[in-house]
Amino acid sequence: QLVESGGGAVQAGGSLRLSCVRSGFTFEDYTVGWFRQAPGKEREGVAWITTRPSTTHYADSVKGRFTISTMKAENTVYLQMNTLKPDDTAVYYCGEILGSGFTAAQATQVKSPIVWGQGAQVTVSS
Repeated sequence: QLVESGGGAVQAGGSLRLSCVRSGFTFEDYTVGWFRQAPGKEREGVAWITTRPSTTHYADSVKGRFTISTMKAENTVYLQMNTLKPDDTAVYYCGEILGSGFTAAQATQVKSPIVWGQGAQVTVSS
């Protein structure tokens, strides 16, 4: 399972860090993405990370502002979000993309199977 934490409310220009703790998975290497869903909109991917090979990939909307990272020893994936904008307001989900051998860029095209966390609300006010 995946458990997110670290959401909250912040003013535009502020920062938040989301955490996603993995448990119960068989393999020590993984592909995890951060996704978000704003009210009335479809869920969209914003950042992906793979541990083998070690790669990352970002959606254009967050490139240069968000950083995805992982601590394998802690089975945790982070999303550091800087220079937040009101448009970043959404429920953020981490999702583990099952399978192996992907780069993060390739993982953006994989729609299933994905194991989802419960979500964390991020609200950015202007």
